[in-house]
Amino acid sequence: MVSKEPAELTNEELLLEAKRLKPMKIMDAVLIGVLIGIATYSTVKNGAGLLSFLPLVYLPIAARNRIKLGKVEALLKERGLSCWLLAIGCWPLFG
Repeated sequence: MVSKEPAELTNEELLLEAKRLKPMKIMDAVLIGVLIGIATYSTVKNGAGLLSFLPLVYLPIAARNRIKLGKVEALLKERGLSCWLLAIGCWPLFG
């Protein structure tokens, strides 16, 4: 699947993209926390080593996800759309 820029998406596609990206913020935070925990444990147990710098590998990925989510949220606001994330789906609210 070829991913489009957020500005090229229709309203429905934009709402679906927002629904897909929302949980990524929490997943990124949890994963970075786990990686920092592993790095801290490894540093305390074995001294500085390869695992000490493990969180630095994931930071660019998390930053890219955060930038994309910011663009999608800005476009939603610009187009006057909002989205309630319910268990049964994403319901667009206009106005």
